[in-house]
Amino acid sequence: MTDDVLLVHGGNPLEGEIRVRGAKNLVPKAMVAALLGQGPSRLRNVPDIRDVKVVRGLLQLHGVTVRTGDEDGELILDPSHVESANVADIDAHAGSSRIPILFCGPLLHRLGHAFIPGLGGCDIGGRPVDFHFEVLRQFGATIEKHPQGTYLVAQQRLRGTRIELPYPSVGATEQVLLTAVLAEGVTELRNAAIEPEIVDLICVLQKMGAIITLGTDRTILITGVDELDGYNHRALPDRLESASWACAALATKGDIYVRGARQLEMMTFLNTFRKVGGAFEVDDEGIRFWHPGGELKAIALETDVHPGFQTDWQQPLVVALTQATGLSIVHETVYESRLGFTGALNQMGAHIQLYRECLGATPCRFGARNFLHSAVVSGPSKLIGSELVIPDLRGGFSYLIAALAAEGTSTVHGIDLINRGYENFMDKLRDLGAQVELPSERADEELVSA
Repeated sequence: MTDDVLLVHGGNPLEGEIRVRGAKNLVPKAMVAALLGQGPSRLRNVPDIRDVKVVRGLLQLHGVTVRTGDEDGELILDPSHVESANVADIDAHAGSSRIPILFCGPLLHRLGHAFIPGLGGCDIGGRPVDFHFEVLRQFGATIEKHPQGTYLVAQQRLRGTRIELPYPSVGATEQVLLTAVLAEGVTELRNAAIEPEIVDLICVLQKMGAIITLGTDRTILITGVDELDGYNHRALPDRLESASWACAALATKGDIYVRGARQLEMMTFLNTFRKVGGAFEVDDEGIRFWHPGGELKAIALETDVHPGFQTDWQQPLVVALTQATGLSIVHETVYESRLGFTGALNQMGAHIQLYRECLGATPCRFGARNFLHSAVVSGPSKLIGSELVIPDLRGGFSYLIAALAAEGTSTVHGIDLINRGYENFMDKLRDLGAQVELPSERADEELVSA
């Protein structure tokens, strides 16, 4: 399909203004939370991305009425008539999304049963779903695995439990929250994820009537209630998309104002951005990011769970680090395969060497497991346009940044994957002066000129 390919003519700085809306890592989960309410919910600042479309379709398959509101980026979700959905329809609609796993708790509460198809998602390392099912089993669900997916049944009301996560997983924390709020009794979750999107989901659930206490030691206490109502909530902005555009400004020697970006959730990124040599300015409406001239500085960087440097920030920043003077060291501690995207950068002229050893002090699960999870980036490197195949969401946007920073033309395949988490990215690129075109557009121009 030619419209899944983008021609990028690089070498020009990105300059101008774009806008980010609600966080990809919050909005679809808040939509799932609407299943728990007895009345309609109103979710605002919703981005037009594929993950939202997938969840909207899955909710509608289960009888939830979803319509746009009067405000731009507003959804009204009415779960008054939740029903079972056809197994084949669920499987077909879910596609490669992992979000259906979060339907389990709400559907068990509303219907007493749920079906989850085989799950996909970005290939950046192990994200096993078995732990989700084990958590649901602790709440009292019966689970049967079949070739076409997994069936879950709650013979009676789910019960609160005590859970300690071996790693502060965002997905597992979301699963516990969405299940525990209507379970009987108290649920104690230890070693929970505390990302801003998790806290915003807790705000959503509290608005619905949930009782949730967030401790200072990654412990969350949830006291189950008998009933929840709808919510009215404006989603927090997408700090991951904001950082991607910031890295694009840095790598292309550009100047981008990201309307909607917020300082609070990006403090760790902003510190690192400044250490590399980038400049930023915060106001009430957003953050301006720019390359102030001169040399960028090499740094040592380790990813970690919040409040550490987010793994989703790592890939776009690595592209900018190829333009920094000296040796940068990157230690990825969250996803074991997230540095695999660097092979294509080397083909473009970057100098990145991967290592199995932990090149950093942050405790890491991968050091003795033969994963290439550390990198040394030597720069500055002159990047040359190339043929690129997008491997995953953040890696894909990082390839776009590299293509925009490179001399010559790059052909980027698989750009539809970027629509999962970047709203209207093609329009935004053009608004910033990027020279990009679809092959079909070029063919139309040639037809007209002929």
